[in-house]
Amino acid sequence: MTNRRAKTLSVLLVSLALFAGCGGEGGAGGGGTAADSPLLDPTSAAMTATAPDSYRVRFETTAGDFVVEVRRALSPNGADRFYNLVRNGYYEDVRFFRVIDGFMAQFGMHGDPQVTAAWRAAPIQDDPVAASNARGTVTFAMTGQPNSRTTQVFINYRDNSNLDAMGFAPFGEVVEGMDVVDQLHSGYGEGAPNGSGPSQAQIQSEGNEYLASEFPELDYIERATIVER
Repeated sequence: MTNRRAKTLSVLLVSLALFAGCGGEGGAGGGGTAADSPLLDPTSAAMTATAPDSYRVRFETTAGDFVVEVRRALSPNGADRFYNLVRNGYYEDVRFFRVIDGFMAQFGMHGDPQVTAAWRAAPIQDDPVAASNARGTVTFAMTGQPNSRTTQVFINYRDNSNLDAMGFAPFGEVVEGMDVVDQLHSGYGEGAPNGSGPSQAQIQSEGNEYLASEFPELDYIERATIVER
């Protein structure tokens, strides 16, 4: 690996951690979430159920559909968190706010700042890394601190096995529609302040209102559902 490539990779890896911790997951201004929604209470029974040993999630997006298969044995805490977020509608209308060609596609900042604030205070415990960050695997983003995973996840575009030693534990993989994931809009590049893409701090405070206004080409999730196998 050349020194230039190594330096670029180092910046991307550091950014991966920073973006997961820069105010947590973001929100959308506007409509708001019902006061009795489980999305505002991460400790509720609706949000803390144990996931099946394996399950699939279909993502219907503006770029097309793809399916993720989750195996709980790979990352029990991660699989449980993802299961509860999906089945309670967390990822609907959520943007792929950080898509970097040849690296990964990241999403999970909610469209409502109230929801964002609730989940910032609800991290899950780390899981041992039981699988490598190969192309197509799905992994929770995290900060440089222990037990910092909340709602942001990313899909690996390539073999990012160098993330394994950093504690990034895959919990599933794309089993259908990886070609769709490859086509997610990546034109905005890295986020601010390292690039010209969305500022995570502004997503946190202004949500989808900010993203729709300033970054209208971002692809987003229209619907995410647990599907029967």
